[in-house]
Amino acid sequence: MFSIIPEYQRAVFFRLGRVVGEARGPGVVFKLPIVHRVVRVNLRVEVVDIPSQSVITQDNVTIAVDAVVYFQVVDPIRAVIGVDNFRFASQRIAMTSLRSIIGRYELDSLLAHREDVNSELRATIARSTAEWGVEVRQVEIRDVTLPPELLRAMARQAEAERERRAKVIAATGELQASEELSAAADKLAMSPGALQLRTLQTLAEVATEKNSTLIFPIPVELLGLFQANKLSVAAQDESPGGAS
Repeated sequence: MFSIIPEYQRAVFFRLGRVVGEARGPGVVFKLPIVHRVVRVNLRVEVVDIPSQSVITQDNVTIAVDAVVYFQVVDPIRAVIGVDNFRFASQRIAMTSLRSIIGRYELDSLLAHREDVNSELRATIARSTAEWGVEVRQVEIRDVTLPPELLRAMARQAEAERERRAKVIAATGELQASEELSAAADKLAMSPGALQLRTLQTLAEVATEKNSTLIFPIPVELLGLFQANKLSVAAQDESPGGAS
């Protein structure tokens, strides 16, 4: 009796209950009825979903984590005789490894260093499945579900952090503005005429707004000039020349 083995499969032959030689295929293989029993093994990469697992992290936060495992059979004979069902066994090993590894991480480390968790999870699963002729190609944590209370707390924390940054930026701007204003004030104080020009420029800018009422503060320096002029006139009147 002839059987056709595809390229992506291998056939493990049992003759009266004993494994005969190496795995055969691809191509046409011959088997004797009753004497031979053939078990076909898929060599393609298979995907196993790890159901959502409730895990307590190192900082005592309960989360739900699910993942996906990509594995491939590299030794068909060991995959058949080494374990009853290598797909089911690989899934169970992945579930237990996921719970044990996630429990050693804090929540912040788990969210920030997911690649490290994936690598450690892959190495742990591969050590167990290597005895069955199954090689783990890749492990990916697909989703991390957080409790609603924790989500609200994280949202408040993020909002507070953004407010802190906004206040720091505003305070930095005020500091820089005060330094520039202080430098400008020092330069204006060195030249009284510049202060008067600045005053007139401000009046011109305000006048362009077509306001019916204009309120403008008079600098103290101008009052000092008027007072000095008044004292000078009074001194001239009191002098002998002024009395005549």
